[in-house]
This record gives sequence, C-alpha cells and structure tokens, in this order.
Amino acid sequence: MRIAFLMAPEGVEQVELTEPWKAVKDAGHTPRLVSTTAGRIQAFNHLDEADTFQVDQTVDEAAADQYEALLLPGGVANPDALRLDDDAVRLVKTFCETGKLVAAICHAPWTLIEADVVRGRTLTSWPSLETDLRNAGAHWVDEEVVVDEGTYTLVTSRKPGDLKVFNDAVVTQLSG
Repeated sequence: MRIAFLMAPEGVEQVELTEPWKAVKDAGHTPRLVSTTAGRIQAFNHLDEADTFQVDQTVDEAAADQYEALLLPGGVANPDALRLDDDAVRLVKTFCETGKLVAAICHAPWTLIEADVVRGRTLTSWPSLETDLRNAGAHWVDEEVVVDEGTYTLVTSRKPGDLKVFNDAVVTQLSG
C-alpha cells in the first residue's frame, strides 16, 4: 500500500514523521512524502532545526486515489501552514470523503478541522487543540490513541510519547 505523509515545507516534528514512516515501511507499505512545495522539507526537534527530507510529490500533483491512506504528522508550525493551503485542505477532505484511512498526531488535527471532517468524530490531540476540536463539532478525549471508525477510519494520538501505540494502531488498520 502507498501511504501519503502530508506536511508543510517546514515545521514538522521530526519524530512524528520518522517513527510512523519506519513503522509503515517495516510493515511492508510504501510511504511517500507529499508537501506543498517541491524540494526538501525542514523537520524540527521541538523548536530546533533537525534533518531535511526529500519531497516525493507536491500536493497539487497528488490525488487521494493514488494512495490507500493519509498520515498527518504534527509539530505546531506544520499543520498551521497546511491549513492555510487550499490544495492541502482539499486533499485531506478528499481522503476522508472517499473513506480512506487518515491518521493524525499532536497538532495535526488542525488540518482536519480546516477540512471540516471532524464533526461528530471522537479523537485526541495535543491538549491545546481540545477547544478547537470541540468548536468544530468533535468529541475530544485525553487518551494515548483513538481509533474512530465512521465514514472513514480516523486514528489520532496526542504527542511523541504516544508514538508506539499510534504506530501500532496505524499498522493494524492498514492490515485490515
């Protein structure tokens, strides 16, 4: 399966990209880095610059039917930039509308809010998003991982400390 990892050109929390990427790859799937611009993205370790990663496809070239699932890593700046990009928001919305698996960690649900796909769904996130998610019609819970199976399956987690259970839940969902 091909899995789209969507992120902005900078601001992704590196471990929220690299750990799920490794888990997906180790499970036999093909992760692909999709971004709003071509070239390389700049990851961060909290506020410090970390590594850069090569973009495989730009969001304006990407389509949900090219992938089986979408993974949204967090970091504060990453989803904040994505929610301002119409093509990124449209891609996220299409993944959800077509019933594909969507996984988001930390601050990544901001992009889901912008795509208007959380109403009536139960999910978790970094605690500061609780009010934003409730205002968008979601039911927010403080748990390591939440799998909400509705019109599309949504896997969410709160923070880097939850990556083990998040990755396990994502791989389990991909296995069907």
